[in-house]
Amino acid sequence: MPKVSEQLHSRPPLERMLLIHEKLQGEAFPNCSSLAEATEVSSRTIKRDIDFMKCRLNLPIEYHQKRYGYFYSEKVDRFPSVPVTEADLFALMVAHKAIVQYQGTPFEHLLEGSFRKLTGQLDKESSFSFGGLDGAFSFRPFAPEETDLEIFQGLLKAVRERRVVRFQYRKLGAQKPERRSVRPYHVACVDNRWYLFAHDLARQAIRGFVLTRMKTLEVTDEKFPAPKDFNLDRHLRGSFSVFTGKPDDEFEVVIEFDSWSADLLRGRRWHWSQTVDELPGGEMRLRMRLNNVEEVERWALSWGTHATVIAPQTLVARIEKVTAELNQRYAKMRQDR
Repeated sequence: MPKVSEQLHSRPPLERMLLIHEKLQGEAFPNCSSLAEATEVSSRTIKRDIDFMKCRLNLPIEYHQKRYGYFYSEKVDRFPSVPVTEADLFALMVAHKAIVQYQGTPFEHLLEGSFRKLTGQLDKESSFSFGGLDGAFSFRPFAPEETDLEIFQGLLKAVRERRVVRFQYRKLGAQKPERRSVRPYHVACVDNRWYLFAHDLARQAIRGFVLTRMKTLEVTDEKFPAPKDFNLDRHLRGSFSVFTGKPDDEFEVVIEFDSWSADLLRGRRWHWSQTVDELPGGEMRLRMRLNNVEEVERWALSWGTHATVIAPQTLVARIEKVTAELNQRYAKMRQDR
């Protein structure tokens, strides 16, 4: 079994074999030691790769006793195509289409480059079938954000190296930014928006920061120990999206939807805790357990008259307040006309 360091830092098997293939074509007579150094694995791993290439891929690899290295005994025009099934092609196309969700981040070019490497190994028949799928389906992310690449890369570096970062941050609705110093734990894309989840040093709590509201990022030399108890799934367990309430708060949210909206909602997972009751006439009742109601309030309002909040009373009161304010606003507009 390879060492842990080898597993973490070595090239993937296919990439190693492609490198071996290039060395063999270059008539450099590489041996296991030189190839192991180039690919950051053991000589034993290289020997297994060469055996696989010779026995399974039928490549004419021989060992030259006088040159102390391997060579191709016959001309090899290209590395053998990797056999793929129809399911493999479909999975590749889904992955390619999903890249659109990473536009504006360093992942976009990285994923595109890796994708081209993979598809470059397809045979002619597979390539034709793959191309036929191109116009069959697509991903359409809703309102994706244009993330600052320099900030994005700086945060990834800080998370990886566990370095404290400082930046100017403008809170939602605020006119001016404020200075923040945090220990960055995780960067995540939620609802097509990128967030940094970090330990705020001034507030001594985990906070979520929207990357597009960050400015003047500074990655400091101050390091911090790896967080022992942070888990993003657990942190957001009581959230409808990313907003977190008090740990001890819990609300049973109950919303009823008419038959029109029920058809749009049915079959989708809105929250891990959800349960669905089918009602007469095609209507539906949705239940969830959350530790705050702010985000689900906006979501419920987005359905207009197609949704009715049943519980908790806190959420019902918030909906009533918003609808009353909207009535007053539009009534005033009618009077001013």
